[in-house]
Amino acid sequence: MNEVVETLRKIEQNYKLFQQQQFTFTRALDRTREEARDLIKPVATIVQVQCYKDHHCFNLTDKRILNMFITICNDLRDLCRKVEMVHPGDQVSNAILEKCKLLLNDSNDLSAIRAKYPHGVVNYLSFHEAKHFYGGVVSLIPIVIDHLKEWVTYTKRKMLHEVSPRCAICKKEAPTSQKASAVHLAARPCVCNKDTVQLQEKDFQKFLAENQRPKKQPPWRPPGKHP
Repeated sequence: MNEVVETLRKIEQNYKLFQQQQFTFTRALDRTREEARDLIKPVATIVQVQCYKDHHCFNLTDKRILNMFITICNDLRDLCRKVEMVHPGDQVSNAILEKCKLLLNDSNDLSAIRAKYPHGVVNYLSFHEAKHFYGGVVSLIPIVIDHLKEWVTYTKRKMLHEVSPRCAICKKEAPTSQKASAVHLAARPCVCNKDTVQLQEKDFQKFLAENQRPKKQPPWRPPGKHP
């Protein structure tokens, strides 16, 4: 779990750098779409961005920012795959992962999705851009990151819930064991005391027997003074 959290944190840091260059990203899409004679359709899939970068991008700055977007998407996809292999979850956590995998599918249509508050990526676009061209593609990464954070929170809570009953059982069993040990230890002195009492009774009987023996009487002498 710690590895998943750390990987997600690094991806989020990379995304923050990318987010600061959103204007550069949309301008790169403008130029590559124009070069591809593809100005009518919105940017709707990851593979579309990949195609612009590979075949219609001749500016190093544009190539760099488009490649940054694709790299973050690939990192998120790899993280989903790793999480699925290492942490087999329940119906809820698996459903969250399925959402992420669907969104990150190369051919999935992103044109209808929009990142909402607290994300302001759509607000940074003009109305025309947000409505028709780039609202979906700029919303993809923050939405997926939010879903993965939700997965981490849910999984941690579930793990904590599974550990807590075990601790309760351990605490419940510990006093019982201590009580049993105490009872056992308490029982032992009783036996010793009983033996001691029996020995004391024997000594007392012996004492009585010795003291009840008839004492020897001195020989009888007639009254008077005797030497």
